[in-house]
Amino acid sequence: MPLRRAIRFLKNVLEKKECVPFRRYNGGVGRCAQAKQWSVTQGRWPKKSAEFLLQLLRNAESNADNKGLDADRLVIDHIQVNRAPKMRRRTYRAHGRINPYMSSPCHIEVILGEKEDVVSKPTEEEPVKKKVSKKKLNRQKAQNRSTE
Repeated sequence: MPLRRAIRFLKNVLEKKECVPFRRYNGGVGRCAQAKQWSVTQGRWPKKSAEFLLQLLRNAESNADNKGLDADRLVIDHIQVNRAPKMRRRTYRAHGRINPYMSSPCHIEVILGEKEDVVSKPTEEEPVKKKVSKKKLNRQKAQNRSTE
């Protein structure tokens, strides 16, 4: 997906103009009409995730601009989210009990690249001659000698 389209999509998610389709882990996720454009029925508008990704993509765009890449031709080559070690806190419950209060952080990796220009194949006026092996050349020479 082009970087500009990804940023526009995340802004639309924050404004609830486009939804994020839920294809997997979608038990209990409500249906919405905006998910039809993705050919699914379930979708949500994850505000916190969209804000983090938007910030990350802007940072990646800034880094690419600093390296001298053209920001309008950037595309997202790879994006991956991995689990990170959980952070442990505690919450206090009734009757003097304590329960864990765990956070579930993640590592996000994004790789951007410049989109290559499509180059049309040049028209060839003369056909390229096929390479002929030495063995075949010798055979042809022998045939020409025998016909003469």
